[in-house]
Amino acid sequence: MTKVVLPELAEGVDKAIVSYWYFKEGEKVNEKDDLVEITTDKATFNLPSPCLGTVAEIFFHAGDTVNVGETLGIIEEIQ
Repeated sequence: MTKVVLPELAEGVDKAIVSYWYFKEGEKVNEKDDLVEITTDKATFNLPSPCLGTVAEIFFHAGDTVNVGETLGIIEEIQ
């Protein structure tokens, strides 16, 4: 399993809001596919999938606030 973690964004930015997930639990994703859209008070960006696999679990949904370093979801890797 691979964790999808909210990375460091910019100096002074320690949280973001989940805008939209491009995939649902159970759907297959390719490495580097846009996985989730994240919004801060300064910018909106897409977080890519870290690996090829299936979205196993989503912990934060649209509108939820996430702190840097928290796990957004889990991808079950396909070998």
